[in-house]
Amino acid sequence: MRVSTSWMQQQSVNTMMDRQADLSDIQTQMGTGKRINQPSDDPVGAARALELTHLDADATQYQRNIASANARLGLEDQILGSAGDVLGRVRTLLLQGMNASQTDESRSDIAAEIVQLRGQLLGMANSRDAQGDYIFAGNRTGTQPFVSQAGGVSYLGDAGQRMVAAGPGLQVATGDPGSAVFMDIPTGNGSFAVSAAAANAGSAVAGATSVTDTGAWDGGSYQITFTAADAYEVRDGNGTLVGGGSYDTEKGGTVAFRGVQVAFSGAPAAGDRFAVVPSPKQSVFDTLDGIIATLRQPDGGGADMQNALNGQLANLDQAVGSLTRARAAVGARMNALDQQGSLNDDLTLQYKTALSNVQDLDYYDAVSRLSLQSSALQAAQQTYSKLQTMSLFDYLR
Repeated sequence: MRVSTSWMQQQSVNTMMDRQADLSDIQTQMGTGKRINQPSDDPVGAARALELTHLDADATQYQRNIASANARLGLEDQILGSAGDVLGRVRTLLLQGMNASQTDESRSDIAAEIVQLRGQLLGMANSRDAQGDYIFAGNRTGTQPFVSQAGGVSYLGDAGQRMVAAGPGLQVATGDPGSAVFMDIPTGNGSFAVSAAAANAGSAVAGATSVTDTGAWDGGSYQITFTAADAYEVRDGNGTLVGGGSYDTEKGGTVAFRGVQVAFSGAPAAGDRFAVVPSPKQSVFDTLDGIIATLRQPDGGGADMQNALNGQLANLDQAVGSLTRARAAVGARMNALDQQGSLNDDLTLQYKTALSNVQDLDYYDAVSRLSLQSSALQAAQQTYSKLQTMSLFDYLR
């Protein structure tokens, strides 16, 4: 085989260029600290590194979402706590107003303070977060949710909840609609409510109520009628007799039927009636308006005001319970976010570790390869320099 001098020189040049390219790759790796600087360096590793980078970015975004949700839920929790304090003060004032020693003037003063507390509660219900969004407006965060009108307070928000992604497949609500917290609150004991007829002439007052047998209670409407001062009967909405018994006018007593019971005190007059109906829903503002209106009524010495205030107290307790349940739900969501945040931190560490194993450079190996490639390049250069001086004519004398 005939080998020309130019071909030998070109081969030497190619070898030097290859060694320089290898040396350049190692220098780039050592400069960036990455083993993979372009997909061609390791196609499989590059694909895995891209996947891990996306997973790490997702975890980082989840953490941002959790921080934002915790801030909003924390603000809601503070507002609900303050609203609970307001209703606690209203309850204290209501109990004072129920005292028989109060006069029309003192009850009117109590009502005046409750009016101020009602205004505070309305302001809390219209609170905004740091972005200026209304907290209790549902998804209509740009609309003031509660508006006071002549007939009471209207809700202009919706029943939706803003959700945030806190992890793969995990959506957490960052707020509660005002309709669920402040508006749609059952009255009475939550299952049924008792009200005295306006025409009652006796001093009987309905007190504590409860459902003793949920299986027997059918959620219907009933009427308790005192047929005499010491006797009563209970009829359903169709007028059918469902129960009856005797009543002690001195000690009072409990009327029980269909899995419920109502405690009474005082002396009823024959014909006095009390309605037992499934608990309708009303807003906390309607409850406060009812308390204010009742306290402003003149006390005629009968049981009308006491029955009305007892009913309002039960309604107020339901409103307090609504705030308590909402606050408990907020706390549960914040706990879930904290737990997911810890899990996201662990996942982020795993992703970064795996990514480092895939693409980060082993400097000890890189230094060794750098030395080897430098030696190879020097050898190629020396070989080329010797080939340049070699010629067949040098041997022709």
